[in-house]
Amino acid sequence: MTPDASSTGPAAPVVPPGRDPNPDRDASARKGYSEYGVAALLLALGIWAIVDAMGLTDTATARGPVGPKTVPIAVGVLLIVMAVLLAIDVARGGRGEQEGGEDVDLSHGSDWRTIGLLVASFVANALLIDRVGWPISGAILFFGTTYALGSRHYVRNVIISIVLSVGSWYLFYAGLDIKLPAGLLKGIL
Repeated sequence: MTPDASSTGPAAPVVPPGRDPNPDRDASARKGYSEYGVAALLLALGIWAIVDAMGLTDTATARGPVGPKTVPIAVGVLLIVMAVLLAIDVARGGRGEQEGGEDVDLSHGSDWRTIGLLVASFVANALLIDRVGWPISGAILFFGTTYALGSRHYVRNVIISIVLSVGSWYLFYAGLDIKLPAGLLKGIL
C-alpha cells in the first residue's frame, strides 16, 4: 500500500542540485568570513603600525619615557589585541548585529548628490590650501560641507565657517606650533 500524499504532510521543496537547501546557513557562513576579514585587517594594521613605529628615530628632544615611538606602538598593540579578540569571538559563534539605521531609511539608495558635493568640498580644499591659505580654503571646506549636508542658512554658515577656519589656524599656529599656510591673509593674521 502506498502512502497517500495528503497523509505525509507538506511536500519538501525541490532544491536544484548544487544548492544548499538552507540559504540562511550559507549567508551566516559568508558573514563569518567577512568578520574574519575584519580581524585580519585589524591584525595587518596593527603589525604595520608597530613596524612603521620601529623605524622612527629617537630625537634628542624626546623627554622622559614617552618618545615618538610610544603612541604608534601602543595603537599597534591595541589593534592586534582587538583582532585576536574578534577572531576568538567569531570562532565561538559571535556575530555582529546588522545595523538598524536609527534615522536612516535603508530602503533608499545612496544620495550621490550629497556625496559629490562633499567630495568637491574636500578636493577644493586640497587644491586651494597652498594658493589661498588655510583660513580661506578651510572656510570653503566648512561652508561646502554644511551646504552639502542640507543647511540653507547661508549667512550663519559663512560666519561659522570663517570663525572655525581662522580659529583652527590660530590653534595650530600658536597653540601647537604647526605652521598652516596663511596664504592671501599672510601679514593680516
